Amino acid sequence: MPTLSDLAFANRLADAAGEAIRPLFRGSWEQEQKSDSTFVTEADRAAEAAMRALIEAEHPDDGIFGEEYGIRNEGAGRRWVLDPIDGTTSFIAGRPIFGTLIALLQDGFPVLGIIDQPIGRERWAGFSGRETTFNGKPVRSAPCRALGDAVLATTTPHQFSDHEADHFMGLAKSVAERKIIYGGDCYNYGLVASGHVDLVCEAGLKLHDFAALAPIVEGAGGLMCDWSGEPLHAGSDGNVLAIGDPARLEDVLEAMGLAE
Repeated sequence: MPTLSDLAFANRLADAAGEAIRPLFRGSWEQEQKSDSTFVTEADRAAEAAMRALIEAEHPDDGIFGEEYGIRNEGAGRRWVLDPIDGTTSFIAGRPIFGTLIALLQDGFPVLGIIDQPIGRERWAGFSGRETTFNGKPVRSAPCRALGDAVLATTTPHQFSDHEADHFMGLAKSVAERKIIYGGDCYNYGLVASGHVDLVCEAGLKLHDFAALAPIVEGAGGLMCDWSGEPLHAGSDGNVLAIGDPARLEDVLEAMGLAE
């Protein structure tokens, strides 16, 4: 299990990443397109390098799984999972709704998570067995009596395959038409934890995209799972649901055509 010192260390990692990102926001920097068609900038690389340097200096036996610089100590029971800028397109466009994601995995399961928005200086922290905090104060996800009342978010429906899009559209048709939000990446999950958004549905995420989110949403009273309703772990397929009110899980799976 993580300790309070692990949480303090994760906050230091977020501070280091923010210091690398802020001077480059809406500035001049190099970018390139990676083989998976996503983009990477100087800020992504500088932020991850700053975090990795701290981990390697202070926790050399821990593993690292980073989006930009890969894997270190792959077999370690404790692994830090780093996404220096989740929402690089928003960063490129000058929209301050991207975030730095930091997770600690114990034997493949996320036990600690940070979402840090370094421009607005907004930070959600989740920690197994403790309440999720937003800028140091506890937050709770919101009750939702019915899907028709829900606010639903996804980054973009263009990232779904045809099959995945059919499931998503089933869910979208079950919520209020005017309460669907597109864009936001990790920021949407922070809003679930704070009770402003009810549902997030994504497909094809990678470990660094979702590992930090589960402790945050769950520590606020919500639920994070895959499209089968199973808990998220290092081997999950990346089809992810965040549900502010766990009582709506069966309704969500039924709307998506996934209920057994």
